[in-house]
Amino acid sequence: MKIIDDTLLDEVSAQAKVSPRLRMNYNFHQSLDDKCHRFLNAVEPGTKVEIHRHPTKDESFVLLRGRVRVNTYNDDGTEIESVVLCPEEGLYGVDIPKNVWHNVESLESGSVFFECKEGPFVPHEEEGVLHLQR
Repeated sequence: MKIIDDTLLDEVSAQAKVSPRLRMNYNFHQSLDDKCHRFLNAVEPGTKVEIHRHPTKDESFVLLRGRVRVNTYNDDGTEIESVVLCPEEGLYGVDIPKNVWHNVESLESGSVFFECKEGPFVPHEEEGVLHLQR
């Protein structure tokens, strides 16, 4: 059994802070080929999570601590919806259907969410990244 507690969240957050990408995963699944991927995703302000989609996979995020913004977009890059998740305010997570463009933005240091989606892992380059001129 793996316990999700403050110690684990602190460890993953510390790794995210020193990572060039300003984020770090802690996987509960054993292999990138597993059928179900379950992991912690620690994100720091300034991390770049490109607008992307998973054509065949639903994806769920549950924020354990901190504040993050989750955005969804149309095919032309127009924002459809935006929500700031914050457990202290009663906004805990989102479920994003397959083939919906989305991204995540960290608004607070130490933010960590639990993520679950179907495996196996497919890099975004193969699934889809929305390239917008901003």
